[in-house]
Amino acid sequence: MASHIVGYPRMGPKRELKFALESFWDGKSSADDLQKVATDLRGSIWKQMADAGIKYIPSNTFSYYDQVLDTTAMLGAVPERYSWNGGEIGFDTYFSMARGNASVPAMEMTKWFDTNYHFIVPELGPNTKFSYSSHKAVSEYKEAKALGVDTVPVLIGPVTYLLLSKPAKGVEKSFPLLSLLDSILPIYKEVIAELKAAGASWIQFDEPTLVMDLDSHQLSAFSKAYAELESSFSGSNVLIETYFADVPLEAYKTITALNGISGFGFDLVRGTKTLDVIKSVGFPAGKYLFAGVVDGRNIWANDLAASLSALGALESIVGKDKLVVSTSCSLMHTAVDLINETKLDNEIKSWLAFAAQKLVEVNALAKALAGQKDESYFSANAAAQASRKSSPRVTNEEVQKAAAALKGSDHRRATNVSARLDVQQKKLNLPILPTTTIGSFPQTVELRRVRREYKANKISEEEYVKAIKEEINKVVKLQEELDIDVLVHGEPERNDMVEYFGEQLSGFAFTVNGWVQSYGSRCVKPPIIYGDVSRPKAMTVFWSSAAQSMTARPMKGMLTGPVTILNWSFVRNDQPRFETCYQIALAIKKEVEDLEAAGIQVIQIDEAALREGLPLRKSEQAFYLDWAVHSFRITNCGVNDTTQIHTHMCYSNFNDIIHSIIDMDADVITIENSRSDEKLLSVFREGVKYGAGIGPGVYDIHSPRIPTTEEIADRINKMLAVLETNILWVNPDCGLKTRKYSEVKPALTNMVAAAKLLRTQLASAK
Repeated sequence: MASHIVGYPRMGPKRELKFALESFWDGKSSADDLQKVATDLRGSIWKQMADAGIKYIPSNTFSYYDQVLDTTAMLGAVPERYSWNGGEIGFDTYFSMARGNASVPAMEMTKWFDTNYHFIVPELGPNTKFSYSSHKAVSEYKEAKALGVDTVPVLIGPVTYLLLSKPAKGVEKSFPLLSLLDSILPIYKEVIAELKAAGASWIQFDEPTLVMDLDSHQLSAFSKAYAELESSFSGSNVLIETYFADVPLEAYKTITALNGISGFGFDLVRGTKTLDVIKSVGFPAGKYLFAGVVDGRNIWANDLAASLSALGALESIVGKDKLVVSTSCSLMHTAVDLINETKLDNEIKSWLAFAAQKLVEVNALAKALAGQKDESYFSANAAAQASRKSSPRVTNEEVQKAAAALKGSDHRRATNVSARLDVQQKKLNLPILPTTTIGSFPQTVELRRVRREYKANKISEEEYVKAIKEEINKVVKLQEELDIDVLVHGEPERNDMVEYFGEQLSGFAFTVNGWVQSYGSRCVKPPIIYGDVSRPKAMTVFWSSAAQSMTARPMKGMLTGPVTILNWSFVRNDQPRFETCYQIALAIKKEVEDLEAAGIQVIQIDEAALREGLPLRKSEQAFYLDWAVHSFRITNCGVNDTTQIHTHMCYSNFNDIIHSIIDMDADVITIENSRSDEKLLSVFREGVKYGAGIGPGVYDIHSPRIPTTEEIADRINKMLAVLETNILWVNPDCGLKTRKYSEVKPALTNMVAAAKLLRTQLASAK
C-alpha cells in the first residue's frame, strides 16, 4: 500500500526561507546565498518524507513566491511593463512581477481559493507570447534525484492556470482565456518531455478548479487539454490532483473518462460527498485512487480508525494495489513540526498533528491497509481522540447558552446608515474625502525586540508599557504632521491581528513556531481554537484610550472581526464553524461596547477574511454569508448612532458579494482596490448603490513602490466617477506593518496631498 503527499511547507521549521528572501530583497545577501538556503531546505524536506516512508514525494512545490507565479515564469507570460527580453527568467523579473519595482507596479495578488494563502494573478491576452522560460520543475526533479530521492514533479494544470488568470490591461474583460489553451500546451509538452528524459515516472497535475461550479465549456477544456497531451504522457504515469472541496458529478465523469491518466487525487476531508460519487458511479478500472484522508488544512490529529474505515470501503471498489493514502491537499497550509512546540501543554499537544506528524499518519494508514498496523500508534491516537471529546476545558455551558440565545434576531442597528452618518459627521466634523490608514504602522526591529523581551520576562511590565506608549506617541505625531484626519495608534503592541486577540480570549491555544506562509515571505502564526470562546477582560481599551489622550483628532479603536479571527485560526472541527463564530462575535461585542464607554468615537472591526471563507460551491455560499454577516452585525448592534463603525477587507474578489457587504451595515468600509486595477469600482459602474462610507484603497502597500500624488489623485477621480463625494474616504489598501518608514512617510504624504488637491478642485467646481 503506497503513500503520497500533495505538497509540503516551504518556509522551513524556523522560517529560514522568509529571512533569506528578506535579506536578498534588502540587498544584504546575494542570489547565491538565497539559492543555497533554498537548496538546503528542499533537500531536508525530501529526505524527511523519504525517511517517513512516503512513496510518492512531490517536487516543484517549493517556491520563492508562489506556484502560480512559477507557472507564469515557466510559460514566459511576463507582462510587457517588466521589460523582459526573453531567456530564462531570473530573480529581477520574477520578483518585479510579485512585488513591483521603482518604476512599475506588481501584478494583482489574490487568495488561493478559500485559503489565507495568496497567488499572483496571471495577466493574459491574445497578444501574450508564450515560451518555455523557467526550467525549475526539471531542475528540482534532478536535484532530488541526485540526493537519491525519486520525486513526483508537480505542475499547476493548464486549465486551472487559465481559469485563475485575468485579461491583461487593455484586453477586453470578455476575452476568453481558455482560447489560449492551444498556445500553452506546446510548452507543457516540452516540460513533460524533459521530465521524462530526466527519469520522472510520475507527474502530478494540480487541477483544483475542478471542484468549482464549471460549465460545459470549461469542462470540455479539460477533455481537450488532456487529449492533446495524451501522446506526451506515453511512458510515464500522470496524476490529476484536486482539493479543497467535493468534485461535482459532471467534473468527476469528465476527468475519469480521460485517456492516458494513471490516477486521480481527491480531497476526502472537505470533499466527503466525493466518496459517495465514487461509490455510486464507480471508479475506472486499472486506475489509481489517491485518497486524501489526512487533513492538509488543519492541525488536528487524524481519527485513524475513521480514516481506516473509509479507506477500507474504497479498497473494495478500486482494489488494494490501486489505492494510495494521501493528504487532502498540500501541507503548506499547516504548521511544520509539533516537535518545535515547547509551550503547549501535553493534553492539547496530544490532540494535534502538524505537517511532520501528518507524514507519519499517512504512512501509518498505508501500512495498516497493507496488514502492518502499528497497534500502539493506533491505540495512542484513539486515546487522544477520546481525551479531546471528554475534556472539560473544551466546553463552557454559559457561552453555549449565550450563543444559542442569538437565534431569532438579526442584530441590526436601529437607525439606517445615512441617518447615522449625518449624526456622526456633526460630531466628528471631517472634511470631504477624509483620510485615514487601515491600522498598523511599520513594525521596527526595536519594536519587535521590546515585545520579545517582555514575553521573555527580560523587561518589566512598566518598561514595556512605557516603550509601547512612546511608539504610539511617535505614530500619532507623525499622522498629525501628515495631516491625516482619522488616526490609528499603529498597533505596536500586536505581532499579529488575530494572534493578539486570541491570546486574550478563552478557548484558544498558541504555538511558538506554528508559522504558515501567507504570501511571499509573509508568515502568520494561526491560533488554535480548541474550545468554547469567551472574553475574560477588556483587550484593547487601555491602548486605545492612551492613544486618544495624545490627540484631539478621532482615534480609531482597532479590533479584528469574528469571521476573520475564525478564518485565520486553526478551528475546532467538533462543531459547526458558525457556532464558533457566534461565540467570537459575542466576545468582540463586549469589547466594542467597552471602547465606546471609554470615549472612542470610531471603532474599526476588520473583516479582512470574510470573502476568503466563502465556500467554493455556489449552493453553499448563501448559508455562509448569512451567518458571517450576522456575526459582524452582532459585534456592533448595541452602539449609539454617534459611534462610527468601520470595517476593512482586502485581497479577494468582492464584486460577487457586494450585497452581503452592504448588508453588514457598517458605517464605513475600507477595501482593497488598487492592486486589482480598481476591479471593485466596476460594481458601482454597473449600478450598485452604496450609501455607507467607503474607502477603496488608493495604493498597494504590499509593494515597496511609492505612488506619486498624481497617480493617487487619478485613482480618486476614478472613484468619484462612480461614488458620491460625501461617502468617499481616502486610504491605503491595507495595514502598513510590512513596510518601512522610509516607504510609508512619502506614500502617505502623497496620499494626503492628493486628497487635498481633489478637495480644492471640487470646491472650485461648485
